[in-house]
Amino acid sequence: AAFKLRAVPINVNYRYVERELHHLFDDADLVAVLFSRQFGPRVAAVAARLPELHHLVVVEDGTDEAVPEGVVGYEEALAAASPQRGFAGRSADDVFCAYTGGTTGMPKGVLWRHEDIFFAALGGGDPLLDKGPLQDPDDLPGRIPDFPLVQLCAPPLMHVSASWGAFNAFFGGGKVVLLSAGRFDAVEAWEAVARERVTAVTVVGDAMARPLLDALAAEPDRFDVSSLFVFASGGAILSPATKAEIARLLPNVIVIDTFGSSETGVAGSRSGDGGGARFTVDESTAVLDDDLRPVAPGSGAVGRLARRGHVPLGYYKDEAKTKATFVEADGVRWVLPGDMATIDEDGTVVLLGRGSGSINTGGEKVFPEEVEAV
Repeated sequence: AAFKLRAVPINVNYRYVERELHHLFDDADLVAVLFSRQFGPRVAAVAARLPELHHLVVVEDGTDEAVPEGVVGYEEALAAASPQRGFAGRSADDVFCAYTGGTTGMPKGVLWRHEDIFFAALGGGDPLLDKGPLQDPDDLPGRIPDFPLVQLCAPPLMHVSASWGAFNAFFGGGKVVLLSAGRFDAVEAWEAVARERVTAVTVVGDAMARPLLDALAAEPDRFDVSSLFVFASGGAILSPATKAEIARLLPNVIVIDTFGSSETGVAGSRSGDGGGARFTVDESTAVLDDDLRPVAPGSGAVGRLARRGHVPLGYYKDEAKTKATFVEADGVRWVLPGDMATIDEDGTVVLLGRGSGSINTGGEKVFPEEVEAV
């Protein structure tokens, strides 16, 4: 709804403390906040210090938390709203903003054109990943599968992996299933899979996959998972041990790892139960050396992961960070999210980790992601 009226919605992490919330609301220049009543005290703690924040809308959730003065109820506001469309038609240049915590500092807003985020992270009109990106918007209805596409987004929608997964399903004519109150509960997730006949589940790495698998292993006959055929992870890769457990408990399910970030969209993917952070990428993704030249495949040289084509406009109100992350070489604009990688002879990208987070031990660099994988 926000996109249709050409507003720019901002994702808010409900775990943020007052200092982080104030920074986010202020940095994003928010004029309205839509919140569940349970978060009323947190909104009240920062709202009075934000003169541009004119509209507070509360969604009732069964709690009795106090809310700030001047708040309006969502249902009441909706009932009183005009049925007329008092806004201009949408444009490919409308803005999508994803706030990301990154690895350091306060949250930053990554700005995308709608057309770019559609192709970079929202499926590009190819919900089954078998026909390639759309060439004409009118072709989108013909891409809708002839079977129910039901996506369970297990993470809360504050995470781009969940929101991007949801939009991918929407553009495929599918149904999106969410867990109650935005929380992650493994048993509730499997109950939703059985009840809604879910075909694909989205998680964020082992931290979510392991509880799901433990719950399934504890009561293997409790949940009907026969509808499920895709188990996907975004935002964090699945370990080999977790993939082996998925194969044991869900032998008919395809496991897909995707990698990317708020700055790149979906930059690559892999399927199967192989180990290591090895991903298949398209022609828009490369590994560049310090001179912004492509690293020779098979050379073993370590470079920086880079993506071109459909990339963001930059960071909101942060020219220095934008200049450092979005660079131009030979007339091509690249985004450098900070990941170090090598590239095999066959073009497979091997992710090593964030250069800023590497550990120097005896002169050897060890990336935290390598330790986590073990």
